[in-house]
Amino acid sequence: MNKPVKIYNIRAKRSDPGLKAQHATAINALAKITQAKVTGVEIGSRTITFQPDKPQGGSFKFDIGTAGSISMVLQTIMPCSAFAQSTTRLEIIGGTDVAWSPPIDYIKNVTLPILMKMGYNSEFLLVRRGHYPRGGGQVRAVINPVKKLSPLNLTERGEILSIKGISHAVRLPQHVAQRQSDSAQNKLRKAGFKDVEIRLEWYEQGKDHHLGPGSGVVLWAETDSGSVIGADALGERGKPAEKVGEEVADKLLKEIERDAPIDSHLGDMLIPYLAVADGRSEIKVTELTLHLISNISVTEKILNIKFDVTGKEGESGIVSVDGINLKNSI
Repeated sequence: MNKPVKIYNIRAKRSDPGLKAQHATAINALAKITQAKVTGVEIGSRTITFQPDKPQGGSFKFDIGTAGSISMVLQTIMPCSAFAQSTTRLEIIGGTDVAWSPPIDYIKNVTLPILMKMGYNSEFLLVRRGHYPRGGGQVRAVINPVKKLSPLNLTERGEILSIKGISHAVRLPQHVAQRQSDSAQNKLRKAGFKDVEIRLEWYEQGKDHHLGPGSGVVLWAETDSGSVIGADALGERGKPAEKVGEEVADKLLKEIERDAPIDSHLGDMLIPYLAVADGRSEIKVTELTLHLISNISVTEKILNIKFDVTGKEGESGIVSVDGINLKNSI
């Protein structure tokens, strides 16, 4: 939209308010891609201004410098890069599997497949995982520009065809990944799901190039309506691998039980894309989260459009909007 924006009271009610390292990296990354003039982008800052130009594409490398979320940086860059003048190639270093952030496996296997239904064109490559506190994860992404995005209409979940997943353990014994997987599969099969395939990722001692230990599981359910419903859980010191597997299975079962095609985490991520699509989109989400409601509010202010939301916060609901049909000049 090439609109300048001022954002204030950033993370104002947090115990450590203002920008963290991953936020500053995300803003600076977007500024570089859009040749923007920015002020206030520093750790702890509660106010920034951002005056962008059109995204140009190109090759970029960004290092968060901590275990801050690579996914958060990607979420910032991905919408505008769809409308860049050329392909955007990214290398981002930081955390791939960290708390309070979607793991990179979720972005690859849940977010991207749904965005591809809208015509989004991107590929991600996980080079190395990064966990708290060491970080050092590395992700490469290629985002190809599109003329426009198609609307998304997903209101029926349909039948679950299969459940897939990845259970990883780095700088840890193989049995950690195996126990996580076994625990998740046992829980899912007891719930009646027979077609469950969870891939193991682990590394032999001496051949493990990660900076620090870490583990986790991402699961996703594929349905006959074309939706993908995801869930994730992270390992941590003192947390049994079996607990990690049970946790992610419980999360996925809860999402499935709410009988909607878009899970509670993906819902808010889709809002900017629906807003600029060519036509009316309508989705049903398993939960109208505060993240989703906040993202709708910000998007409405910036684009001067109106979303229709049916349902109560904390419950499943319908979100619809007439997109502004943002066209690319490529």
